[in-house]
Amino acid sequence: MGVIRQMVFATLFALALPCFAADLSGAAKDERDAAAEQKEGIALKFTPTYYHSSAENPAWDLNLRGSLGAHDAWVGYYRQREDFQQLRLGYDYTWDVPFGKLTPSVQYATHGFMGGSLNAEIGERYFALLGFGRTNLKPYFNLNFDPNDAQMIGVGTRAIPRTTLSLFQIRDDRLHTAQRITHLVARYKADDKTRWTVDVFHKSGRGDADPSSEVLRGTGAAVTYDFEPYFVRVASDPYVNFTNNHMVRVALGMRF
Repeated sequence: MGVIRQMVFATLFALALPCFAADLSGAAKDERDAAAEQKEGIALKFTPTYYHSSAENPAWDLNLRGSLGAHDAWVGYYRQREDFQQLRLGYDYTWDVPFGKLTPSVQYATHGFMGGSLNAEIGERYFALLGFGRTNLKPYFNLNFDPNDAQMIGVGTRAIPRTTLSLFQIRDDRLHTAQRITHLVARYKADDKTRWTVDVFHKSGRGDADPSSEVLRGTGAAVTYDFEPYFVRVASDPYVNFTNNHMVRVALGMRF
């Protein structure tokens, strides 16, 4: 099984790494080498997800992620019958810095899509969240359902035992749609093998840049239950991607 894990992660990493063109600093290289020497091995996560929409054909997505130390690489495939299909590759690196963490990421997908982001977590017990993302605006099925060309700002705390709370907003800062999605996320780790994650979000904005178009507003939620090595996630998302379409998402996956 260890050889299989290494082969899978090596394949993911080899596919995603060419997208990551920025050079790492000397400190980051030292962290990378230290992470490679860690003995916990490669962690894999497989997530199949079903999407049921009120006004569109149903869809499936398959995503395989591999993690080794500070590195994450993933490959995924989305299919909505004959309407739209897309293969995607991605990579991110979590860099520990004196003030917290920096996470740059890049992603490529068929239909010519490319995108990237930079997120920062500043602090430990109490922390601030900052983020920035950009794409080349090519066709892309947005699996996080937040604006991709956007800014993020938020706060959080780990002061409550076994719990992490965060409040943040992601807002379009490029396409003039006035899209805003505010998330309140609670993560509670009941014991070493189980964890609950609840994400309640409120959205407002237009589907396009036309100032006369309708402003949509709605509140949704996603609940994830981890029971090692499995997890299940259910989400209800009104006005998904700022359309008059309600979506229910169900994922059942495993870590190995």
